[in-house]
Amino acid sequence: MKHWSWKRAVLIAALVLTVGTILAGVGPSARAAAPYATRGDCGGLARTTVEMADGYCLGLVWQRAGGDGPRLPRDLLPLAGGDWLVSDLGSWDNGRGAVWRLSPRTGGGVGWTRLLSRLSLPHTLTRGPDGRIYVAEMGRILTFDPASADPAATIETVIGDLPDNRLHANRHPLSSFIFDGDGALLVNVGAPSDRCLDPAGAPQRGAAGGCSERVTQAMVRRYAYLGAGHWSGDWTVFASGLRNSVALVRHAGGAIFQGENSVDLTTAERPFDEINRLVPGGDYGWPYCTDMATALPGWTAAEARCGRRTPPVSLLPPHAAPLALLYYAGPMFPELRGRLLMSWHGHRRAGGRVVAIETDASGAALTDRPGRYAVYPGGSRPYPAGGPAPRGRVLTPGWDSRPGRHPRGSPVGLAVAADGSIWMADDRAAAILRIARP
Repeated sequence: MKHWSWKRAVLIAALVLTVGTILAGVGPSARAAAPYATRGDCGGLARTTVEMADGYCLGLVWQRAGGDGPRLPRDLLPLAGGDWLVSDLGSWDNGRGAVWRLSPRTGGGVGWTRLLSRLSLPHTLTRGPDGRIYVAEMGRILTFDPASADPAATIETVIGDLPDNRLHANRHPLSSFIFDGDGALLVNVGAPSDRCLDPAGAPQRGAAGGCSERVTQAMVRRYAYLGAGHWSGDWTVFASGLRNSVALVRHAGGAIFQGENSVDLTTAERPFDEINRLVPGGDYGWPYCTDMATALPGWTAAEARCGRRTPPVSLLPPHAAPLALLYYAGPMFPELRGRLLMSWHGHRRAGGRVVAIETDASGAALTDRPGRYAVYPGGSRPYPAGGPAPRGRVLTPGWDSRPGRHPRGSPVGLAVAADGSIWMADDRAAAILRIARP
């Protein structure tokens, strides 16, 4: 009996190890997300137990628990009548993404309708100056009609042949974009690696000696508008030296801002992420220089040329991972009007937050020197000496993991509803949430 028990224990241990290995190799869409507990009311929705700034609450619109709906919701776009479009990565594998229509139901709950399927890592959803709906999919930007009886039949490719980065280890494949004032498309093309180093840690140099990956990637491209819903197939470099520009926004005054997800080093406390004001021809330093003027390992100080780099408007906490930028102009929160809302998606101590940053007339972040940033589970850390720190307010100060209450926040897309409430997608928890008045 003892011998049988020992063999059974070994078999069980092996099975556990195998299952654990399998789970380690799949994306978060395949794992059960910790549920959001609710208590009370938040502007007509069930109120989550996430600790919020005074005057705000976080309501639960929906969280996946089987059935229809996105597995990895990323971006949201309001439609007339109260419905929403939601982009869904599906997983980090090719061809499993979708676009869904979320329809709030009378008396509570939501209904889901899948409009597009078999997409490759769809992310950005936006309405163009022409009123049409545009979607960024890995490799292309498309437009479609969500009101059609067959939305998939209305798909038109607007920009094709964007780089396909899905196979590399650092994952910068998301082709986010915005429209400029003249109708041009400004498109993120992320870096195909973390620091442009080969597996041995040596710089990958091109013919001119610099990083070879900067020739066609690690930039924001500009595609000129030709009129009548068409864009040039050729592109020019709008701004370069940008590792990952998923977060892009255009201020009403015309200025373009970007949230930079900086490189990964051995410490969680460096380097700092950034807010950059993008100007035509600007070089923002990747992979040579980070923070205000710090040369990155693998490249010499002479190669980094930190003094020639276009400096950030503001630093952000290390690994905050900004994934959405939005100027608030809704009626619900007058105190936030004109502020720059940001989602910090990062899984490290500074991430998992939605912040509202004060801005000047051009839309640039106002800053303080010196400054500190909050970390989970509590406390704060300093920004570099002399480094500009964003001046603003964290709307979700208590969004750390609380067992039995709520998961750690992983906010991605942000959008403002007609009533001024702030909607967001939490991709790791497969949830749609809404900031409103208590």
